[in-house]
Amino acid sequence: MLSPLELLIPFIILVLISLPLVNVFRGKTSVKSAKVRMVSHICLFFALVLGTVFFSATKAYAAETADVADKMAGSIGQGLGFIAAALSTGLSALGAGIAVAAAAPAAIGAFSENKENFGKSMIFVALGEGVAIYGLLISIFIIFMKL
Repeated sequence: MLSPLELLIPFIILVLISLPLVNVFRGKTSVKSAKVRMVSHICLFFALVLGTVFFSATKAYAAETADVADKMAGSIGQGLGFIAAALSTGLSALGAGIAVAAAAPAAIGAFSENKENFGKSMIFVALGEGVAIYGLLISIFIIFMKL
């Protein structure tokens, strides 16, 4: 059973990460400042994820049970497999979003100039979306290999 402090800490971390972005969402900061803040918050997020993994790994080492080695080997390996699956899905979806964000306006512009460019331009948009599907497939393979 989780203690109230263990339930409250993730909420506090989430509030601390999102609190500086309030002015960005209100439109009171410049675009350059917003980009710097977003990059710093993404770096902070990944640092917190790594810190959480490190904290949970050290907490697992401190457990006092009869067969600690057998339980830790399976749980840490399985947990890292789930993290790898989440990263492959998330980063491929992020890459696909960037690709579609660049290809879709260009496809619309090409289509508006010449109606025959529709098929050619949609291929590039579909290729960008295919990246997310490949990442999802890789994460499914990772999860089924760990089970």
